[in-house]
Amino acid sequence: MTVNERVRQLRASLKMSQAEFAKALFLSSGYVAEIEIGKKIVNERIIHLISLTFGASEAWLKGGEGSMFFRTPEEKMRRLAGLFGELPPRFQDYVMAQIEQLLAAIGDGPGEAPPGGQ
Repeated sequence: MTVNERVRQLRASLKMSQAEFAKALFLSSGYVAEIEIGKKIVNERIIHLISLTFGASEAWLKGGEGSMFFRTPEEKMRRLAGLFGELPPRFQDYVMAQIEQLLAAIGDGPGEAPPGGQ
């Protein structure tokens, strides 16, 4: 299966039309259609954008390896660490402060489950 076919499979699994998928990515629906039929190359930028927008695994999109989506805590943590590392230090500080405020707001300490048991 090609990366283009995996993009189509991902969109179908999300139960989105090409227009909805394109809108979420700030692309034209024609561009998405051309990706899906193999007329457009899916470059690194598009893969990264799809991954960020829909939580899809870049490894799966590129080569079909692993799960379509980040499912395990380890996968989510690797993705989070990669994204965090791309931020400038002042934004890293902001993200850390937001996470700490969120934890304080929900009243959970480290290692405790959030509301709903998730």
